[in-house]
Amino acid sequence: LSALPALAHHGWGGQQTQTTEISGKLTTDVSLAGPHATMQITDDKGQVWDVTLAPPPRTERAGLKPGVIPMGAPVKIVGNRNSDMKRFEIKTVRVTHAGKNYDVYPDRVPN
Repeated sequence: LSALPALAHHGWGGQQTQTTEISGKLTTDVSLAGPHATMQITDDKGQVWDVTLAPPPRTERAGLKPGVIPMGAPVKIVGNRNSDMKRFEIKTVRVTHAGKNYDVYPDRVPN
């Protein structure tokens, strides 16, 4: 047997257990670089949030790719906020824009 290199994986351990919902406007387009897709939104108080999505192939399968959501467009994010309340980061399970849900972790979307 040969050892295969492990892929980087960001688990849910650093996130709160309860889901959180935040709304804002898209500040930085979806990026499919890195082990997880990312984007940023700015809430109504001017706080910029780092939005961590699923790995790029899974995010794309959910229909979320660069340019799908226009810059400045309103979005709703459902996910698990970082346990460190000083960090404005959320690991996302669903992004909603213009009535369309992009479920990047459909098995984790709350009922």
